[in-house]
Amino acid sequence: MIQETAARLATARSVAVLTGAGISAESGIPTFRDALTGLWAKYDLEELATPEAFERHPALVWDWYAERRAKVSTCRPNPGHLALAALEQRVPEFLLITQNVDGLHASAGSRRMVELHGNIRRVKCSRDGRIVAEWSGTERPPPCPECGAPLRPDVVWFGEMLPEGEFSRAADAARTCEFFLSVGTSNLVEPAASLPWMAHRHGATVLVINTNMEGQRSGPGIIHLAGRSSEILPKLLQPG
Repeated sequence: MIQETAARLATARSVAVLTGAGISAESGIPTFRDALTGLWAKYDLEELATPEAFERHPALVWDWYAERRAKVSTCRPNPGHLALAALEQRVPEFLLITQNVDGLHASAGSRRMVELHGNIRRVKCSRDGRIVAEWSGTERPPPCPECGAPLRPDVVWFGEMLPEGEFSRAADAARTCEFFLSVGTSNLVEPAASLPWMAHRHGATVLVINTNMEGQRSGPGIIHLAGRSSEILPKLLQPG
């Protein structure tokens, strides 16, 4: 099945890829809910990952994301990330759509990419959304050097909309690609969950790579490869 799928992928001129927490977990990054351990086990996500939480307890939210940011900085891309970066170099029309905020795809070399939920490595002004690379002082959260508003992580919180332009790019790629890869995601959380099946409706071959296939759609033109993406993706790119 891998050889047959690899042959079909090798001839595709337009490819879209959707990645989720599964590919990052193979680099040692805990899933969003699994991150609530240790000192954070007593909190709910609604107390840490919403605009209201940031307004009520800005220092608490800043500290949690600072700890997660430090954890992410110690992790490295795995062979799955590297394989997708290599695939991008082979395909004329390519878009990587990730729900992950860890920045590992960029570290692996991916460039034609949409980060639907932002990037935890970046910080932005909570007032105007401007990305801020450097700040000073010991305040938690620190103030924006331009306007003084609190800085916040550049991620999409519960209750916030996905960046409209970014999702439009993702949907356009899904509608026009020949081959769509769904990697490390359950395809249950909307609106990203709709993208593989949107691609299928428009005639693309859809490949689902995940350790758990429960709830994944099946049918003609949908291929399931159960297992670790860090093992399957490199095999799909091997010649012959």
